[in-house]
Amino acid sequence: MSETEHYVFLLVEGFSHLAFSCAVEPLRIANLVSGKPLYHWSYISENGDTATSSNDSVTLVHGGLEPLNKVDILFVLSGLNVWEHITPGLLSFIRRERAHGIKIGALCSGAFVLAKAGLLDGVPTALHWEYHDSFMEEFPEVSLCRNVFVSDAKYITASGGTATADLMLHLIEKNHGSDLAVAVADQMVYNAVREATAEQRVSLQSRHGIRNPNLVRAIQIIADSIEDPVSPSVIADEVGISTRQLERLFGRYLNCSPAKYFLDMRLHKAQNLLLQTEQSVTEISLSCGFKTQAHFARVFRAQFGNTPLMHRTKII
Repeated sequence: MSETEHYVFLLVEGFSHLAFSCAVEPLRIANLVSGKPLYHWSYISENGDTATSSNDSVTLVHGGLEPLNKVDILFVLSGLNVWEHITPGLLSFIRRERAHGIKIGALCSGAFVLAKAGLLDGVPTALHWEYHDSFMEEFPEVSLCRNVFVSDAKYITASGGTATADLMLHLIEKNHGSDLAVAVADQMVYNAVREATAEQRVSLQSRHGIRNPNLVRAIQIIADSIEDPVSPSVIADEVGISTRQLERLFGRYLNCSPAKYFLDMRLHKAQNLLLQTEQSVTEISLSCGFKTQAHFARVFRAQFGNTPLMHRTKII
């Protein structure tokens, strides 16, 4: 490719500065290493003047939500509390540009914006793992995946953080060859470039040093049963070991019982939904497998020191 590609980054208030840097710097370095203006980039925001990131850095932008011209990709980049910054004007702009044939992608939590605009139904989508619980509750029709990025779908998505650099290096390789992509990675001192299919989070085995397949299988069963909890005996039966053996595995590797681990996972999901959605406490308790709101409130308070409603109000 000989023509300069133009990438536009729509910076939503509270955007991730890490993802922002990981998106732009590979493009800058590609120009530097190649000695050619392979890439040009612009920043826009809803107010047309500035955008403030989640670390309070203020970025000057090149314009607002005017119609785009001669743009190769429009990336929507957001971050914390993205749902608070999705406005009718933002959604109208994205829908209009899509109707005009502009290719659109999303970085970090930007998938929330595209999903809210109705663009991601049935589309394989990468999103930062921390937002998975709330996203699946609000957009069950979107094909959410654990990949660090998705580049071969209708809409390009990256999960955020350094995964954005992985995506950009992939695009550089696709458009200008592997030699340039490797040279850019070397300039970044980035020697662990990941393919799209790499999972975002460090595996359970690596995080805890676990090599026992029975424990890994048991934890997967727990993760798949959040809304309809199963007993340790049922988990043990599915794994093919005794309940006593299951208890010993959790005690040895995780220093807790299966029931405690299961409860912690359910409460962690509940905490995410409280902070990332507007669902009622009753709805959240049911989606996390608690049959009564009273039981949910009691165990939540024991874990976090306040009730679900107090927790939501305190954080906000």
